[in-house]
Amino acid sequence: MNRIFQINLWLNDNFIWGPPMIIAIVGIGIYLTLGTGLVQFRKFPMVLKETLARKKRKGAEGDISPFAALSTALAGTVGVGNIAGVATAIALGGPGAIFWMWVSGLVGMATKFAEVVLGVAYRTRQTTGPMLGGPMMYIERGLGKNFKFLAVMFAALGGLAAFGAGNMAQANSVAIGLAEFNIPKFFTGILLILAVGLVTIGGIKRIASVAAFCVPFMCIIYFVAGVIIIFLNVYRLPQTLILIFESAFSPVAATGGFVGAGIRAAIRWGIARGVFSNEAGLGSASIAHATAQTDHPVRQGQWGIFEVFIDTIVICSVTALSILITGVWKSGSTGSLLTMSAFETVFGTKLGFSIVVLCMVLTAYDTILAWGFYGETCSAYLFGARARGVYRILWLLPIMLGSLGKLEAVWTLADTLNGLMAIPNLIALLFLGPVVFALTKEFFKKGQHV
Repeated sequence: MNRIFQINLWLNDNFIWGPPMIIAIVGIGIYLTLGTGLVQFRKFPMVLKETLARKKRKGAEGDISPFAALSTALAGTVGVGNIAGVATAIALGGPGAIFWMWVSGLVGMATKFAEVVLGVAYRTRQTTGPMLGGPMMYIERGLGKNFKFLAVMFAALGGLAAFGAGNMAQANSVAIGLAEFNIPKFFTGILLILAVGLVTIGGIKRIASVAAFCVPFMCIIYFVAGVIIIFLNVYRLPQTLILIFESAFSPVAATGGFVGAGIRAAIRWGIARGVFSNEAGLGSASIAHATAQTDHPVRQGQWGIFEVFIDTIVICSVTALSILITGVWKSGSTGSLLTMSAFETVFGTKLGFSIVVLCMVLTAYDTILAWGFYGETCSAYLFGARARGVYRILWLLPIMLGSLGKLEAVWTLADTLNGLMAIPNLIALLFLGPVVFALTKEFFKKGQHV
């Protein structure tokens, strides 16, 4: 078993999440950025107007509001990766990794925009249940039946990956976090099963209503705490930004507990952790956005741009700047412990630790809910609408295993499945790019954005 684990880890590092995948994801992002006319930059003021004004549109079809769809998608993306993943990128790639994380976020906005546009454009409604959309639908309906095997591949991988990264690994994070407050892991497992079951049984509308409360609540707490850290160390901000940009293009020598990092490590870990956080290229978030009440695919696509902006440019940056501006990145720590160390410098051990743990618990819980919906939708595509109820029951079973177990192998396998999910999605984005470009041009030319 250990041999299989090592082989899987090697495949992840060198191929599935190695340079080929990173180049493909960033390359597709650049292709979509150029094809849409730099939509995430030129139309960003309109994106803010659309998302912050939250104006209701006549003739909108769907199941939940655009904001609820965004909250559900953010529930699946804003999570442990924003807190522990960013810290890991710095620990392994140095401060320069943050520059490349920003690059992945900026091009990822166009990728997520395209995924959402296609998710809404090719969605359909099953006899019962919510709108059925996502990569499997735009692959089958957009590329044609000859490519259906890619749609089936995505749905099968999505349904399986959900149990790993979206369920057991998140339950494990909650259990470890609450254990620091002397709450037994078994009790956490029971509590999570009840908390998740009571929500998921109500489907996307109930999931969205919980996400619409929890996600903004968590983001505000974490953002405000992070900004306080940055503000109290604002005199170090200019040199911190210089450090990020200089380290992105030159090696960083060992200092303190930091062992040093080259340019390749900065690029690799910055982009990989950025993609892992915002999931642009995986296609999963388009499943949630496809249920939104909207009158045009591009209108909802703007919410996809906003999603990546919040996830990577705002939340990930707060983590990164807090770690770098306080100097704890030199300590040799990694993961959530490194983030906790940064918060500890301002808020003290108990409060700083509690803020990070609370945010990790909330995001992990939200992620379980969001990925439960992603998994059931993949199941509904493969086996029909009735499979949703069965999947919701099966979804509760691994929560206890995740709460009690040590899940290094599960995390690695989940990384593999997530990476493999990206392959059919990236193929679809490449060939359906012209559809996205045409819809974008039509939307803005006709002034439908007003």
